[in-house]
Amino acid sequence: MPEAGSSSQDLMRWKKKPPVRRTVSQICPPPRRPLTVADIRPGMENDRLGVVRDSMFQNPLIVKAELGKPRERSSSLPGIDFNYGLYIRGLDRGVPEAIGHWNVFKQQPTCPHELTRNYIVMNRGAVKAGLVTARENFNYHQLKDIRISDQDDRRLKREPPSLPPNMTFGIRARPSTPFFDLLQHRYQQLWVQEQKATQKAIKLEKKHKVTLGPLYETRSSQLRKYKPPVRLDALWHMPHFQKVGPHLDTFPTEADRQRAFKAHREECAVRQGTLRMGNYTHP
Repeated sequence: MPEAGSSSQDLMRWKKKPPVRRTVSQICPPPRRPLTVADIRPGMENDRLGVVRDSMFQNPLIVKAELGKPRERSSSLPGIDFNYGLYIRGLDRGVPEAIGHWNVFKQQPTCPHELTRNYIVMNRGAVKAGLVTARENFNYHQLKDIRISDQDDRRLKREPPSLPPNMTFGIRARPSTPFFDLLQHRYQQLWVQEQKATQKAIKLEKKHKVTLGPLYETRSSQLRKYKPPVRLDALWHMPHFQKVGPHLDTFPTEADRQRAFKAHREECAVRQGTLRMGNYTHP
């Protein structure tokens, strides 16, 4: 029996405790107000002798923290009926004003603009009156100041074009892609037909082309194409240099001469000097 009682106590211990519901004052406690003389009890840190005033507990240099408690606030808070925040006086043109008032927007009076002068009429009148000089025209303009009326000015302005009432503004939608024509190679067939029609038109044009007969050469065309022959004479030489043979020939035969020149051409790359007849560059 005692074992059964201990097991039941263990089960009750492991069971979850129901959540404790806290009140609003516990979740959001009221703000801590500064101490007063009525809150001071004997034995507290702020207990003083002599005259004690409430203003003494609002000085942070005098107020002491109680043992195990935070320091009390020294500043006083306003009453319960005080509203925190910025109060906007007047109307803010919001929803309450729109619903609760019948304010009508008053149209502002338009300022009268100065009409432009009608110089065409004034200059015509000055010419008819016989005025020619600039001074006379200026005096005539000051005497008869003719202005263009608003109605005449409206006639010169272009009116907006009349549009149908069912017109839709914006960009037109792109036409749908012809998938059936793409799958059937319709565009390829049209291109082939156009190429065949072009080739057929070229053949018909060649067939109807008039072929001219053989062209005969005339005297003028032959003279135009004729090129007179150029006589290539020998170059002129001085008489005492003609038919003069070499004075020195160190090669016994022509074959030896060609063999020596061939050896010289082969050794040009490894010899020094302007004519490549000096010492070898590499020993």
